[in-house]
Amino acid sequence: MFRPAALLLLLLLLPVSSLMAEEKPAKPEKKVQKLFDGKTLKGWKINDKGYYDEHGEVAVKDGAIQLPKGDPATGIVIDGKPPKMNYEIRLEAKRVDGTDFFCGMTFPVGKTHQTLIIGGWGGGVTGVSNIDGMAAVENETTGYTEFENNRWYKIRLRVQPKQIQVWLDNEQIIDYNPEGRQLDIWIEQDTTKPLGIGTWNTGAALRNIELERL
Repeated sequence: MFRPAALLLLLLLLPVSSLMAEEKPAKPEKKVQKLFDGKTLKGWKINDKGYYDEHGEVAVKDGAIQLPKGDPATGIVIDGKPPKMNYEIRLEAKRVDGTDFFCGMTFPVGKTHQTLIIGGWGGGVTGVSNIDGMAAVENETTGYTEFENNRWYKIRLRVQPKQIQVWLDNEQIIDYNPEGRQLDIWIEQDTTKPLGIGTWNTGAALRNIELERL
């Protein structure tokens, strides 16, 4: 017969795994998600609706998504549900030919959307459309850069409740508070929701696309 003291000693010597089933920790959600594998269009759909119906032949070549010039637009849309707030998108883009925007990225801001324009209105305008009814060429986010064809540019967009920021090649070019503002997009970009990237009368390439949840 076991004495109580002996039984207690035996329990103390047993490994924890023999007393209870091991609980496997839940896998943490990945904070950084690669949105382009460098080889295929997996995770994306070709935008073939609205102003994008006469698009160029989208393909993956040399580790980049090629968006040939459309009539007037070519683009891709994410095949899934992106976050609506507290996230950051990073990518590299270059204009191959043409003189208009080579990265028109529509993105969620809570229940609405905005479009980041890189290289619009003749090839150099940067900004966000629309804020209080004003387009990227006429609101407080408007900027200008002399973009070179066939040169990669790093683009970084961060969306938070009281701050939307954009960096171009590590230089901050946009910083505004969306709270209390009337935010929307042009009808031409309606088919790029909820998250899409397109061009306008311009050929472009995209690579290293990733999303980070903040």
